[in-house]
Amino acid sequence: MEGKNEQRAGLLYGIGAYGMWGLVPLFWPLLEPSGAVEILAHRMVWSLAVVGVALLALRRWAWIRELLGRPRRLALIAVAATVISVNWGLYIWSVNNGHVVEASLGYFINPLVTIAMGVLLLGERLRPAQWAAVATGLAAVLVLAIGYGQPPWISLVLAFSFATYGLVKKKVDMGGLESLAAETAVLFVPALGFLLWLAARGESTFVTSGAGHGALLAATGIITAIPLICFGAAAIRVPLSVLGLLQYLAPVFQFALGILYFHEEMPPERWAGFALVWVALALLTWEALRTTRRTRAEALRLAVRAAETGAPTDTDSASAPSGPGSTAATDGGPAQERTPAP
Repeated sequence: MEGKNEQRAGLLYGIGAYGMWGLVPLFWPLLEPSGAVEILAHRMVWSLAVVGVALLALRRWAWIRELLGRPRRLALIAVAATVISVNWGLYIWSVNNGHVVEASLGYFINPLVTIAMGVLLLGERLRPAQWAAVATGLAAVLVLAIGYGQPPWISLVLAFSFATYGLVKKKVDMGGLESLAAETAVLFVPALGFLLWLAARGESTFVTSGAGHGALLAATGIITAIPLICFGAAAIRVPLSVLGLLQYLAPVFQFALGILYFHEEMPPERWAGFALVWVALALLTWEALRTTRRTRAEALRLAVRAAETGAPTDTDSASAPSGPGSTAATDGGPAQERTPAP
């Protein structure tokens, strides 16, 4: 019973995390007239403050000394911080400039980009259904390029930056709170310097737009940290395959908001492109669930054989979880404990 309660709680945490990420387009327009770069700088500064308080409460500081003694990991953290700042900044700009639907597409195709990077950069091998999904995704990009009259560059930059972030974080191998703290710490000085420069020029909306607006800008730290904390709570309670399915809630909500709330146009060719993306994701999901069932069945078979023979059996490889964004060799999907979304 306790295990079921833990899984139920984990599912609620996961839905909460991805639901908040999916509804965040409603928040960024509240920060106007602040520009995307100013909002991003505030997000970096206030996120470090919020995460610092959380780490202080949890007394999780030992990782800092270890990180400072590893220059290569520090360099990777700097790369991750740079990439995620591009992702966050472009996402904020997209929402506040009427491109919510195109931004949601970036997170729909992110699993496909992650898989493609795994093949090209890590030498991973794909199963036939995964190849079919990647090919369908490429066809979708071509259809959307025709529909937009140009490549959907917002979607592609968001997808590739987030996939690159995931790849770097896979090598860094740090927890969610620690990782966010390290990344925002790297960018804290330039972000704060930019905000002080704006204030000196009299262009800071934090100073000139009233206390309510300043409070909203400060809330960007909470908006960033709370979903990440919920995601971390979900990641230790539910299988990775479940998180892999839940990850699609965020772009679904964003897509719905773009059409129903922001009233963005969706001509037939864009519907066709999105439909192809959804077919590709359905293929990935089907393949991931099938692989998960197979690995669990294999793990059970090996466990039964071990019980019958009394011989120890290593079932780690047979029981590895698989999410919709995973490849044949390793789980490269975005549903990792270390990956914050927009």
